[in-house]
Amino acid sequence: MFEQLRGDKDFDSTGFIFFLHKWRKPLFFLSVLALILSVVFSSSWFITPKYKSVVIMYPTSTSSISKALLTETAGEKQDILEFGEDEQAEQMLQILNSNRIRDRVIDKYDLMDHYGISPDEKFRFTKLYQEYENNISFKRTEFMAVRITVMDRDPEMAADMANDIADLLDSTKNAIQKERAIRALKIVEAEYIQLRDEIQAMEDSLTRLRELGVHDYESQAEMINQQLAIELARGNQGAVKALELKLETLAKYGGPYVSIRDALEYEKKQFSQLKAKYEEAKVDAEEVLPQKFVVSYAYPAEKKAYPIRWIIVLVTLTSTVILTLLILALYESISGLEPDKKKSPDGGGVLPRGTPGDGSGRG
Repeated sequence: MFEQLRGDKDFDSTGFIFFLHKWRKPLFFLSVLALILSVVFSSSWFITPKYKSVVIMYPTSTSSISKALLTETAGEKQDILEFGEDEQAEQMLQILNSNRIRDRVIDKYDLMDHYGISPDEKFRFTKLYQEYENNISFKRTEFMAVRITVMDRDPEMAADMANDIADLLDSTKNAIQKERAIRALKIVEAEYIQLRDEIQAMEDSLTRLRELGVHDYESQAEMINQQLAIELARGNQGAVKALELKLETLAKYGGPYVSIRDALEYEKKQFSQLKAKYEEAKVDAEEVLPQKFVVSYAYPAEKKAYPIRWIIVLVTLTSTVILTLLILALYESISGLEPDKKKSPDGGGVLPRGTPGDGSGRG
C-alpha cells in the first residue's frame, strides 16, 4: 500500500503545476512577506552602510639608498626606479599587517570609540582588532601590486585611513631598516675613527723622523754613500765626518722610518675603502626614500559598498520559496500516508463488520 501511495504522489511536470496552483496563496503570501522583511532588515535602520576606499601600489625593488645611488656596481635590481617583484610584495604585505601600523591607525582615528567599543569591556582589544581586520584588508592583485581596502560608515574617513596606511608603510619600513642601519653605522664609524687616529699617529711619527733628518731612507742612503766616497777620495775629513754622522742617523732611524712608511701606505688603502663604507652607512642611516609606487590613491566613495541589498533580497526570497515548497511537499507526503480504513489492533488487516471488536456487534 505504501508503495502504491508513494507512486501516486510522484510529481511530473503537470502535477507540479497543479501543486503550485493548489498552494498558490501561501506561496504568494510568504514570498511577499519575505520580500518586505528582507527590504526592511537590509535597510540602514538595521545594517549600517559602509563605503569602500582603495589604494593600489607597487613595492620598490631596492631599499638601500647607498647601493642604489653610490655603488658603481649596482645592478638592475638595485635601480631605485625599478618596480619590486614577488619577494618585495610579500614583504610589503607583512609590514602592512604588522601591529606597528595597526596600532598607529587605531590611535590616530580613535577606532575604539569609532567602532562603539566600551573601554571597560573585558575583551575590548580582541573585539577592536577583529573589527579592524573586518574593515581593513590587504591583498595582492593579479598584476602583482598590493591593494589596501578600507570599509567604513564615513566615506571621508575610509579614504583618509587608506591613504594614511599607505604613508605609514614608508615610515614603518624605514624605521625598521634604520634600526639596523644605525647599528651598522656605529660599527663602521668606530672602525673608521680608530683607523683615522692610527694613520694620524703614523704621520706624526714620520714628521718627527723627518725633523731628525730622515726624509727618504733609500735615496738618502744612496746619495750620502756616493758623496762619502767622493769626499774620502778628496781627503776632506770634515765633510767625511759630517756624512758619517748623517749615516749614523739613518742607521738609527731608517728602520722605523721604512716600517712606519710602508704600514702607513697599507693603512691608507684600507682607510679609503673603509671611508667609502662609512659614507654608504651614513647615507642609509640618515636618508630615506619612498618604499612604494602608488598607482591609485583612495578617494571618498559616493555610493555605499555594503550591504548589497538586491543580493540580500534575492537570496532571502529564493530561500523562502524553496523552503516553503519543501515543507508543503513534505506535508502532502505525510497526509497521503494516513489510512482511510480502520486497521486491526495488531495491524494484520481490516476487520469485517460484525466481528468482535469492531463496535458493530450485537448485544
